[in-house]
Amino acid sequence: MLAVHEWALAEAVISTVSKIAKREGLKKITEIKVKVGELQQIDLEAFQFALNQISSQYAINATFRFEIERAEFKCRICGHVWPFDKNSLDPEAREAVHVIPEVAHAFIKCPRCGSPDFEVVSGRGVWIESVRGER
Repeated sequence: MLAVHEWALAEAVISTVSKIAKREGLKKITEIKVKVGELQQIDLEAFQFALNQISSQYAINATFRFEIERAEFKCRICGHVWPFDKNSLDPEAREAVHVIPEVAHAFIKCPRCGSPDFEVVSGRGVWIESVRGER
């Protein structure tokens, strides 16, 4: 079953790529590089499937390349920096963070001082790194 979250993200990516292609005068898009923040916990297989399905509706026949950006947090209280470990979350918390990454503060605490007051230094979001094509 295709996750609704991955489908919505794929629609946003393809819509944005179409706008970029129009703005840049690209007649054919050959490659789309997408960066995925680890905190999003995207099912890449489902995301790839959705991208392929939606891109065909826009007559985009491009290769998709993915790069995962590791998630890292920094405690605002003690300054400790640590990586995201999805296995430290129970399944319900993992799903909540997957859908709305901002709720990570309700489930994750600094491993050094226990504070929930931290910033996401990296690994949040999904964005288009580059679009290649022919004019």
